[in-house]
Amino acid sequence: MGTISRKGWLVNDSYITGFVDGEGSFHIAFQERPDLKFGWQAIPEFHVSQNYTSRSVLEEIRNYLDCGYVKNNDAAGKRDKTMVYVVRDRQDLLRKIIPFFERSPLRTEKRNDFEVFKKIVLMLEGNQHLELEGFKEIVELAYSMNAGGRYRKRNKEAILESLTSSETVR
Repeated sequence: MGTISRKGWLVNDSYITGFVDGEGSFHIAFQERPDLKFGWQAIPEFHVSQNYTSRSVLEEIRNYLDCGYVKNNDAAGKRDKTMVYVVRDRQDLLRKIIPFFERSPLRTEKRNDFEVFKKIVLMLEGNQHLELEGFKEIVELAYSMNAGGRYRKRNKEAILESLTSSETVR
């Protein structure tokens, strides 16, 4: 069942799925965290980007999915004029985002990224990231997403190597 936006457009599951197929992404970020067991935190993120002039579309999607927030993208620096809808909260991912895309499947290659993303979120929820082999598997899976991780700032080997060395030290 759709909702009518301010401009009279129907926002429904199919609209959002199509929009995400074109403008969305499922991503696992890795943040250095020396206070954690392996020195890294895996952060699952769902994003939808759009030019700032279409911020209202991102707000409508946020309202429809009832989670996340819209912010300036800033990915390419101060000249970047895009906005991004972001969901990082694991419970929102588990209870809202994953069920949404299970009932309204993506139709592009992004569907494969979603399936890997879902597996990783479930692994995190099952605390598999607290064991070395589980965390390594999460890294491997994350780097298989989004064109094999070719747009990432850090390479997979650097993270995996630091996991092994930090575990040896402990």
